[in-house]
Amino acid sequence: MKLEALALALGWMALTGDGSPAAAVFGLGLGLALLRLSKPLGGEGFARVRLHRLPGFALFFAREIVVSNLKVAAAVLAPAGRLRPAIVAVPLRLDRDAEIALLADLITLTPGTLSLDVSSDRRTLYVHAMSTQSPDELRREIRDGFERRILEVFR
Repeated sequence: MKLEALALALGWMALTGDGSPAAAVFGLGLGLALLRLSKPLGGEGFARVRLHRLPGFALFFAREIVVSNLKVAAAVLAPAGRLRPAIVAVPLRLDRDAEIALLADLITLTPGTLSLDVSSDRRTLYVHAMSTQSPDELRREIRDGFERRILEVFR
């Protein structure tokens, strides 16, 4: 729990742009409080966090946001009837609650896609795509993109 609190403190300092000792102490206290408050929520959390892989993960996600925004803009500007919406069942390799929740959140934050539900056995995530050429292509993008990177960072 101490490593997680340290990571949250560093995240706090990065977000606020304040590297002072006071900000570090406040961020650490805030991190410990958040971890303590979230413990009763249950779930398994993350097995571990590879901090050295987080910058690459963040850059990948930023790129996905930009590319998705461009795709949505192109779809909106295209002639009517060219959208191909779909709800796609995506098999999951992830099995921890925190990892599945992170994947669902990242998909929902990416323009043009929305996580709808997780199967009761936690093996399938249902995703709505505003426009997709192929359900298999969407599954591959999620598996080889977000899911693979979550596994690299959090296992």
